Amino acid sequence: MQDSHRALPIEDFEAQDERARIAWYYFIAGLTQKEIAERLDITRLKVNRVIGALRLDGLVRVELEVPLFSCRSLAEKVREIYRLKDVVVVPDVDDQMLQKRLIGEAAGTMVSPLLKGRDLGIGIGSGRTLSHVSTSLTQRPLETSWVVGLIGGITRATGSNSFDVATRMAARLGVECHYITAPIFCPSSNSRDALLEIDELTDVLARTEIADIALVSCGSVSESSSLTHVRVIKDNLDDIVRAGAVGEILGCFLDAQGRPVSHFINETIVALPPEKLRIKPFPILISGGMSKFRIIRAILRGGYVNRLATNEEVASALVAAP
Repeated sequence: MQDSHRALPIEDFEAQDERARIAWYYFIAGLTQKEIAERLDITRLKVNRVIGALRLDGLVRVELEVPLFSCRSLAEKVREIYRLKDVVVVPDVDDQMLQKRLIGEAAGTMVSPLLKGRDLGIGIGSGRTLSHVSTSLTQRPLETSWVVGLIGGITRATGSNSFDVATRMAARLGVECHYITAPIFCPSSNSRDALLEIDELTDVLARTEIADIALVSCGSVSESSSLTHVRVIKDNLDDIVRAGAVGEILGCFLDAQGRPVSHFINETIVALPPEKLRIKPFPILISGGMSKFRIIRAILRGGYVNRLATNEEVASALVAAP
């Protein structure tokens, strides 16, 4: 089995990933063409044509040599182990920024079919990877839909700040946008409670809870993580790690089993509580890189999301150490 590790343009990735999905479901999983068509929301004729083309092109032998097939194989294993509804895996690349872009754009191909013709609330977190999701969206929801940031912001524009990411998504979809106009972390739980007395802020937080789609990333507890540069986190990072934290999702620090750690910082967050992700129809984790492996696995163990977009190395580690 061979696989191409070059950086594919997103339109090529989408087409190749669809071929790899069809190949996997038909030749490995043993699904019928009708079952594949229903699962991928495409016509049975298209499934038949792809299978025919694979055979005609000599790609079906004892092994499959479809580009991205190893990624699709890993995705199916991760999906089964962690009982997810969908997983997309992109090839590993050496450039960290390029890796984030590939994961984000691939996530966009996962999200697009969920948008088409629907009246939706779309929640989105912060992070460089999430900033790339909107660039590959090919479908739009109804114009009555809306976007909401799921987490407070930091005090400077970075391109990956929650305000920047939500604005970009709303502009791409042509819908209105709502922001949590508060810091991610407050100095204390009392100061957070005081903020929550502001009606406009609680109205936006209510939107985060009713949003149908939640696009979230995560952060490690390493010094390279953007949130560890926030002053209150930087000042308390050693204590947070001693409490058992392996990383954070929506600002909430979790242990290796996906449980919020016992630390005051988790009582100061202005964001959608992670446990609220579990009741959403489409909570999607979009993150990669081995520095985030432990927190990605913790999030999956905790059952916070039902879809994942990541890279090959992380997917391999998830399969090896479930």
